[in-house]
Amino acid sequence: MAQSRVTLRDIADKIGVHPSTVSRVLNPKTRQMVTEEIADKVLSAAEEMGYRPNLFALSLKTNRSFTVGVMVPDLTNPAFAPIIKGIDNVLEQSGYNVIVANTDNLIDKQQRSVEKFRERHVDGLIIATAQRKDSVIDECCAEGTPFVLAVRASTDIGVSSVVSDENVGANMVISHLAQLGHTKIAHVAGPQFYSTGFERHQGFLQGMQNAGLNPDPELIAFCDAFTEEEGRRATSKLLAMRKKFTAIFAANDMLALGVYDELEADGIRCGTDISVVGFDDMPFADKFNPPLTTVHTPLIDVGAEAARILLEQIDNPDIPARTIKLKPDLIVRKSSGPVE
Repeated sequence: MAQSRVTLRDIADKIGVHPSTVSRVLNPKTRQMVTEEIADKVLSAAEEMGYRPNLFALSLKTNRSFTVGVMVPDLTNPAFAPIIKGIDNVLEQSGYNVIVANTDNLIDKQQRSVEKFRERHVDGLIIATAQRKDSVIDECCAEGTPFVLAVRASTDIGVSSVVSDENVGANMVISHLAQLGHTKIAHVAGPQFYSTGFERHQGFLQGMQNAGLNPDPELIAFCDAFTEEEGRRATSKLLAMRKKFTAIFAANDMLALGVYDELEADGIRCGTDISVVGFDDMPFADKFNPPLTTVHTPLIDVGAEAARILLEQIDNPDIPARTIKLKPDLIVRKSSGPVE
């Protein structure tokens, strides 16, 4: 025989309180209304008795699904795992489930993902796929769907986003390379239709100016995607120019991985013959050969902050949009060294 579901009243009877007290404790938003001693007893009893909330009944009562959709462009990119972890850490505490959709950087797949989320009546979206100008953003704004951009920002006014300060991070890279004596610095730039690619490129140009260096347009290779393949293609193009450069700033770590591939294929020693710096400090960047110097983006914090803002929007649709820029750090490893 199937075991009957544990109810709020069951927990209340066990510890001698009213069911409404149990309800307050099990709701993170009202838990502070109950003394810490009682809250601990309720939580311990709930765990011991195997209590599971009846989400269906709760959905009917609140008109919410307690589900959030998260769109990422490429699940094979390790940078998105900590972002999703940060999102889930925050949403789980508020009783929300997370559904992740991988769009493969395809606009039509992104649109289909939004439609599927809509069919499942998600309460909001966290979008890590957005271009600087994106039709999905326009749709969400028009329909009043709560959403927050993570990692990427939009040119639209009134859109909440959580990003790393890309410009500051890129300036750190150029300052680091200039201090090592590099004056001929190439740039493997990301797609300019993404805020990450655009702002990191602007940071590269500004960093060169701040260091008193003139960027050579022929030493800038723009990529169509943040992938290893594009990084290798761009590096091949730079090497084919037969112009001297001693360092490469890659707009993210996946591009940097492609840079490594092409340099190795050409017998060029990374970190010795040519220094390489990436951006994001994705998991395993320290396992590159040599370990990659890169800008550390607090990816878990990006996800967590995006989730917090989304919960605020779900509770209060009229809350003003917020843009959060988290401080990056430069992590120096062996892929960057002084000019020989």
